[in-house]
Amino acid sequence: MLWNAIKTSLRGALSESEFGLWIKPLECQRQDDQVLELVGPDRFFCAWVEDRYLNLIRHTAEELGENANVQLKVAENKPLQFASDQRGQLRLPGVASGGVRLRSLHPSFTFEQFMVGESNLLARSACKALAKGESTFGNCLFMNSTTGLGKSHLTQAVVHQVLQSAPSTQLHYLTAQQFSAEMVKGIRSNSMEQFSKRYINNCDMLLVEDIHTLTGKNKTQEELNTILDYLIKTGRRVILTSAVAPTKLVGIDDDFRSRMTSGLVTGIESPDYETRARIIRHKLRLHGLNADDELVGFIADNLQGDVRRIESAIIGIKAKSSLYNVPPDLGIAKEVIYGLLGSSVEITGESIRDLIGRQFKVSIDDLRSRSRKRSVTFPRQMAMYLTRKYTGISLADIGNIYNRDHSTVLYAIKVITMDMSRQASVREQVEMLCAKLKK
Repeated sequence: MLWNAIKTSLRGALSESEFGLWIKPLECQRQDDQVLELVGPDRFFCAWVEDRYLNLIRHTAEELGENANVQLKVAENKPLQFASDQRGQLRLPGVASGGVRLRSLHPSFTFEQFMVGESNLLARSACKALAKGESTFGNCLFMNSTTGLGKSHLTQAVVHQVLQSAPSTQLHYLTAQQFSAEMVKGIRSNSMEQFSKRYINNCDMLLVEDIHTLTGKNKTQEELNTILDYLIKTGRRVILTSAVAPTKLVGIDDDFRSRMTSGLVTGIESPDYETRARIIRHKLRLHGLNADDELVGFIADNLQGDVRRIESAIIGIKAKSSLYNVPPDLGIAKEVIYGLLGSSVEITGESIRDLIGRQFKVSIDDLRSRSRKRSVTFPRQMAMYLTRKYTGISLADIGNIYNRDHSTVLYAIKVITMDMSRQASVREQVEMLCAKLKK
């Protein structure tokens, strides 16, 4: 049989873990003189195989003297998730269950596809070290950020790397809601002992997302706290994520909070302009669009925070350029982004800071530094003035952006206001910057 011959050939060409993870789960559904039809367990799995291995499979078939058209499809009547064992525990195809618990993985959520910047460098470095089993950052990591900044991407990147480099690792990856639901099921079926043993006796690495959803769930917190205590003390690897910083979590037991934050705690901030621009260029190329500097700059200027909005904007730009049958341009980008933001462009303290940094060629670190050089203090004061003018945030919040207190912000506003009345050049600079912010 052709598929068996292809698998035999690929087994020698790929590593054992790679073959077991991505080739072994494929099944031959149809084979004749014209077609070799393979099926995979779900669309994410098939998308990954199509991107990475389908050409290799076709080339191997040709080397074996067969000219069959190799096709890849999702198996019918199977859920769009990774295979599950009899207890309903999700796992990757080709990996023995052994108590392993896995959420569905996105094939693109890997370290290679993650854009690194100052805002996420520490989180990414810690995740990469934990994935390799290194103790550089300890064995427990707590990551927090608002939505769309990469917590799940990094967590799944760890899972991808561990399963590729050490597939025998007993790894549990799930959400806090899933953990809570499993625990309730264990209580109702009088099987709590088996539930606890699954995470204590059969766990080399535990990854739990959305810890903030456990607020007020005292019993679940107590159980997870016990498990974390054992895993951390025995040197197992633990990664926890939350949409809220640990100090701001309400309805969380103090002992549980202390346990979760016993290792490295790091937040992921909104990406700066340079990182956003790299993300935009990368995603434009993935969608087959030209990464024009003007187009990239406009998107980066107007979409801060949630990276998912960047993805949504690029999909919209691609759709409209296809509809109009013209290359994507600034006009299409404005149409899409204004629609996303609700008519006018959102002006935030961060967008003003980024504009000032580019305009005066001053880094964000310099703007937040204690430097008293005129080349730094003037742009900083200008940024504070514009932030007060165009946003509704308090003087204290403006000060936080630049590592200053509210009195410094008040002084900066007075200085720029006075300079505008006395110096035409300053007034013109302010008008020019205001015009750029309103574009």
